[in-house]
Amino acid sequence: MAIGILTLHLQLPGCTSLKEKRSRIKPVLAQLHREFNVSAAEDGFNDRWQEALLVCALVSNDASFSRQALQAVLSFTEEHFPDLYILEHRIEVL
Repeated sequence: MAIGILTLHLQLPGCTSLKEKRSRIKPVLAQLHREFNVSAAEDGFNDRWQEALLVCALVSNDASFSRQALQAVLSFTEEHFPDLYILEHRIEVL
């Protein structure tokens, strides 16, 4: 069994409130879950308006599949959400 974890540190330019931040992050989490069947949640920077830490997790029976799937999640996020800047990302497979 392989557990893959993708951590995305995002910048959300132009956000002026936590409510606006949630309204921009919630559709991202829902679409990642829908498209890739990963568990996704906001895990950090909850008190900052223009930053978010998203975590996606995936369980499979193959470590290389987990890594490839999470790389696809990263590419999808970059392509479909150009208003979110990925400051840092990390893929871990346990």
